[in-house]
Amino acid sequence: MNFSTRPQGRPVTPRVDPDQKIWTDMLIHLRASAPEICRQWFEELEPVGVTGGVFRLRAHSPVHRDYLNRVCNRQFAEAAGTVSGRLLTVRFLGPEDDVKPRGSSAAAAAVPSAAVPSDDPHAAHREAALDGPRGEPSEFGPMSPAPYRLNGAAAAASLAELYDDGLPINPDYAFDNFIVGPGNRLAHSAALAVAANPGRAYNPYFVHGDVGLGKTHLLQAICLRIRETQPSAVIYFTSCEGFMTQFMDAVQAGLMTRFRHKFRHVDVLVVDDVHDLSKRDRTQEEFFHTFNSLYQSHKQIVLSCDAPPEEIPDMQERLASRFKWGLVANVAPPCYETRVAILKNKAKLRGMELPDDVACHIASKIDSNIRELEGAIIKLQVVSNIEKRQPDMELTRMALGEDASKPEPKIQIQTIINAVTDFYGVKVTDLQSKRRQRSIALPRQLCMYLARRNTRYSLEEIGGYFGGRDHTTVMHAVRTINDRRETEAEFANVVRSLEDRLRAPLA
Repeated sequence: MNFSTRPQGRPVTPRVDPDQKIWTDMLIHLRASAPEICRQWFEELEPVGVTGGVFRLRAHSPVHRDYLNRVCNRQFAEAAGTVSGRLLTVRFLGPEDDVKPRGSSAAAAAVPSAAVPSDDPHAAHREAALDGPRGEPSEFGPMSPAPYRLNGAAAAASLAELYDDGLPINPDYAFDNFIVGPGNRLAHSAALAVAANPGRAYNPYFVHGDVGLGKTHLLQAICLRIRETQPSAVIYFTSCEGFMTQFMDAVQAGLMTRFRHKFRHVDVLVVDDVHDLSKRDRTQEEFFHTFNSLYQSHKQIVLSCDAPPEEIPDMQERLASRFKWGLVANVAPPCYETRVAILKNKAKLRGMELPDDVACHIASKIDSNIRELEGAIIKLQVVSNIEKRQPDMELTRMALGEDASKPEPKIQIQTIINAVTDFYGVKVTDLQSKRRQRSIALPRQLCMYLARRNTRYSLEEIGGYFGGRDHTTVMHAVRTINDRRETEAEFANVVRSLEDRLRAPLA
């Protein structure tokens, strides 16, 4: 017996959540109009609702919330207005943030409450960061308690505002997304140690290298890991230019006490591009005293630079020597295999599947720095969205500005073998044999390296040309040649001349 009162035969229309509909349409719009900001984790954002012309989205961590507020607010607001046909602003919430709009309750929380005891163990630390030493007049007014005598949540809010002008921390720049290769292994291992034991492992941690090689990624990864394991730690991530600008503004405004306590009452100070201190005598003097204060308090100092300490021009010797007190690590350009892994990881973070041949092609064309690799991924994503199809070799060549109508010249492994055997005076049978003498092993490894770099053959296929060797042997050969190229200029010239010789008939 059927007890249902619903008329039979009439289809049931599923109820559509209007907030979810707005968010789904916003995602589609963002991927089409602003692909450069889109990340795979955007799909994890949860629409909370529209109240008073504000569309609220909840992020799964405070780091993601802060990054969205700092970097993506304008694009999200434009997308919300476009898809809804209404004038909407967007507000991002963290996991614990109240959905209610800021009002009287928030204002009440900000009322000074010096007489109320605080259970926050960092309250005294926060007060020191805000108002300076006891008994010293504040720049806000002579001994006026109003702006800084705050405890608990109010003190935390004031502290957040004090350090809100730091550089944004990108949640993509976590250790899990850092591709380790021969050129950055030491820097990565040391950064992990610093994040695990700030102020004690390596202090300062000084990483140097050319532009776009991952120094900033390591700096932000340290910040993210410490924030994850020690949520109450006060971390300030800024550029050297930011330090200098704040110093000069403080001098002109007579706010040096506030400036000094802002920089000297942190648990972790992270300064990017410290080479900008060059020729800035007054700023170097202030940075010297800031460094000493933090170091003596066992607070972690993290610095990045484009040169090792002793090679920074016009840097005070006493300051350069302090940069070497902890650990100095170099970041070198990524090798071919590392570039391929970086490309695939960058594409994954953007929700794009990158075929192996596409990644190998881009890695063979761009060998300067990681920023150019990421730029190629963004261009490919834009072209893919315009053409409404998945990335392939044709789209890749179009994105890189190559002539897509002209077939790509192909280098055969046999051509590589002929060039290498002619140069070293060895026989092809020797390369395919089991002999391991240096006179045979080096040309064999060079052949594998050139084949991996200049052809689309897989590791297994390349190994098959040289006596049926497996893929791990080919990978070892590629790493060996890369290492020699980085350390031996003469050998690097040999490799370059062989590659020019291979490509000359195809030009």
